[in-house]
Amino acid sequence: MSDELNKLGHIIVVDDDEAIRHMVIGYFEEQGIPVSAASNRNELNRHFAKAPPSLVLLDLRLGDDDGLDLLRELRSHSDVPVIIMTGHRIDEIDRVVGLELGADDYLVKPFGLRELLARVRAILRRQELGRVARSRDPDRGGYRFNGWRLERRDRRLLDPQRQPVTLSKGEYALLLAFLEAPQRPLTREHLLQATRVHDDIFDRSIDVQVLRLRRKLETDPRAPRVIQTARGIGYMFTLAVEPF
Repeated sequence: MSDELNKLGHIIVVDDDEAIRHMVIGYFEEQGIPVSAASNRNELNRHFAKAPPSLVLLDLRLGDDDGLDLLRELRSHSDVPVIIMTGHRIDEIDRVVGLELGADDYLVKPFGLRELLARVRAILRRQELGRVARSRDPDRGGYRFNGWRLERRDRRLLDPQRQPVTLSKGEYALLLAFLEAPQRPLTREHLLQATRVHDDIFDRSIDVQVLRLRRKLETDPRAPRVIQTARGIGYMFTLAVEPF
């Protein structure tokens, strides 16, 4: 099971709590996953200087270092996937800011090691699928999900009965943003940037677009199951997505 992770490189655990580092590293090593640890900015930078990792687990509370500042620094020179770790549920604003700064996911301590591993696998799998998709002609291919099909060449959405579903430019851009990052909470700011909706300074314009898209994808838009609200963050596309 660890082959797909091994071939993608190692993981760095950045946490100033020695017990957390040992626990995560011990579990990953049992799974045969290459992993190393850092307790601060300098140690992380030394790891990067040796070889870029495949993923970083980043605690937001690092003593003298601020995890959000470290995330900003990472994003200034690297698109490595990052899962942020927070110690308290009251840190919701930090989780939101972390996602806006480019984190791929978050976990609230205490978390289960099996859940952590599942999230790592999911992110690395999406990264690999995205890499393969980007290597193709960007105007070709598309995405499949639950019988639906989005064809990028013609900007055409087909329902499970292969009937075309009309999308506005905004709806198409929003759906594409969801399909490029499925099963991951996306902030309204991320969706605003992805859909280039800048004519309204209020992010509620995204809520209107989501409502319209739900009416076309959901069996019951009043009880959405495909595009769910991520409380305090934004929205999440819940279905598995396959690029083609």
